Amino acid sequence: MTKAELIEDVSRAVEMSRKDSETIVETIFESIVKSLRGGEKIEIRGFGSFRTRQRKPRIGRNPKTGARVDVPAKKIPYFKPSKELKDLVNTGEAAAVPPPEPSAPPAPQEAPPA
Repeated sequence: MTKAELIEDVSRAVEMSRKDSETIVETIFESIVKSLRGGEKIEIRGFGSFRTRQRKPRIGRNPKTGARVDVPAKKIPYFKPSKELKDLVNTGEAAAVPPPEPSAPPAPQEAPPA
C-alpha cells in the first residue's frame, strides 16, 4: 500500500474530501517523526511501537572499489509490531468470521439407467 492509497482509504472510511484525509495522514506521520527525533517512544495499542535504536560507528567497505569507508554512529527508526497485529497478519481476516458448520455428507447418487 502506498501513501496515496492510504489517504484514499481514509477518505472513503470517514467520508471526507481527499484533501482533508491527506492532512490527517500527513499530521500523523509528522507527529511520529517529531517524537522519534525527540527520542520519544510511540506506542499504538493493538498495532505496535516505534522507537529509535543507536548504531555504533563502524568501518564499512565500498562494494564497487573495496575501499574502507568510515560509517558514523546514527539513530535508526525501529518498529516492533504488537502481538495482536502479528496474530491478525498470521491468521488473516478469516479468524474474525467463524468457519461454516460442517454439513452432512452428500447422499450417494444412483447411476442413471442405461
